[in-house]
Amino acid sequence: MKVDHIDPSVLVDYLGRTRWFGGKGRPFEVSGVERVGDVPGAVEGGPRVVVHLVELTYGDPEGGTDLYQVPLSLYTDPQSRLDHAFVGWWEEPDHGWVHAYDALHDREAMASWLRTFVAAETAPDGRLTDADSGLSFHRVPGHALDPEAHSTLFSGEQSNSSVMYGEDALMKVFRKVTPGRNPDISVHDVLTRAGSEHVADLYGWVDRTDPATGEVYQLAMLQQFLRTATDGWDLALSSVRNLFAEADLHAHEVGGDFAGEASRLGDALREVHDALATHFPSAEQGADEARALADAMKGRLEAALPVVPELAAHADRLRATYDAVAALPAVSVQQVHGDLHLGQTLRTAVGWKIVDFEGEPAKTLAERQLPDSPWRDVAGMLRSFDYAPRVVERSHTEDDPEGATQRAYRAEEWAHRNRNHFLVAYAGGELAPEQQVLLDAYVADKAVYETVYETRNRPTWVSIPLDAIARIGA
Repeated sequence: MKVDHIDPSVLVDYLGRTRWFGGKGRPFEVSGVERVGDVPGAVEGGPRVVVHLVELTYGDPEGGTDLYQVPLSLYTDPQSRLDHAFVGWWEEPDHGWVHAYDALHDREAMASWLRTFVAAETAPDGRLTDADSGLSFHRVPGHALDPEAHSTLFSGEQSNSSVMYGEDALMKVFRKVTPGRNPDISVHDVLTRAGSEHVADLYGWVDRTDPATGEVYQLAMLQQFLRTATDGWDLALSSVRNLFAEADLHAHEVGGDFAGEASRLGDALREVHDALATHFPSAEQGADEARALADAMKGRLEAALPVVPELAAHADRLRATYDAVAALPAVSVQQVHGDLHLGQTLRTAVGWKIVDFEGEPAKTLAERQLPDSPWRDVAGMLRSFDYAPRVVERSHTEDDPEGATQRAYRAEEWAHRNRNHFLVAYAGGELAPEQQVLLDAYVADKAVYETVYETRNRPTWVSIPLDAIARIGA
């Protein structure tokens, strides 16, 4: 239901203050607000929890629209405990004046989601659909939820909002939404039912079918919370710091050597790719698709050249790398992660877990659903192994500029060792010539993307991907 009783300027101000809004720095207006409806599970004395879809229209030359999910908890009286999450106040039809707060910050509001997930456990086919709002809560069998668990909102810069229930469940609320199945849900659903050891189990999800178009919008997912897990990126940085602290030792001699973990991570990714190839469509695409892949990479290079002038010195070698892809007779594609790096991995007591299968945020949902080469994921991990030591290296520069040359050597030693261990474990040995062609091209494509990102956001870091590009074909 479209609503017009909420002042659009209130929502503009609210979005600008959030961590997850992706349109910061761009001029925009709220061009429409749709009320999906109340979240079931409300209790007497608790707030109304109402899900809204807010349409934004951008006023810059790039233009376009986005749709954001905004769940609000509505109270008759102000709630001082939620002052930090205050959105605004207005008169609700049939309900009078209300004070509105971001529901993700409100434990009373988040309990409504949890109670509804619990109720869905015993619903036919594990699905409970609210007749008024059309919100459907789906449950994957195998885990009983604690209906009394308290919620805790995660802080940090995220494109979505994540809430922990107790110590064993995590709900991710998708903020920017588009119609269609979100790969983060579909992949976790399949791998959970297949018994994969390398993902957090999916417990359920929330979606809603638009009554006007019949399109499905997936709004949230509930999954296992890996309480004792450690972020893979943090582990890698710690390993590099240990190396730099031991000036007279090589990477393999330091107690914090990461090579064993890199190998285990390569094994984990191979097993996940094998499971995805079994349970999702895969195909052998022909020469036309290989040329199209190469053309897309060349197109991204051409777009990057005006932004990063330093790329010009390497452009011919990059084009030659992509031309080798165009000459391939075929390319194997399947479901992949799509945005893999060390920050998308967690080390638990029982091994590595891979998280966040949403794919590359800049791509549309339709693009993220398409099969791709598994070498894209491998390339993303290799680039991440290259970044980790360079980040630590830069943190030492101000304190010890004289040691820069030695640190650069040791950073490359760490990166080379861990890239090699990861790749050998993943591939099971030497790469076939066609595999090497694809991997080189995906690594180059990722590094080109990184040069643009760094130029626009952290110009002093652009040398990290530029150095990697210089090594291609050397």
